[in-house]
Amino acid sequence: METLYERITLDASICNGKPTIRGKRIAVQSILEYLAAGDTPEEIVAEYPMLTKEDIAACLSFDYV
Repeated sequence: METLYERITLDASICNGKPTIRGKRIAVQSILEYLAAGDTPEEIVAEYPMLTKEDIAACLSFDYV
């Protein structure tokens, strides 16, 4: 497993190797799609309590690169 930005991981055995948050089965792409649809970080964390606002920020940073 490769770790990017301390919170984004790549693992061929999880989500077909797509970037995920801390090795969980939550794809960075999914979080970015929620944000693009207008969901706030607070709403996403309420839906996925295992995530933190820092996880959401890492997704945004990862997308920027």
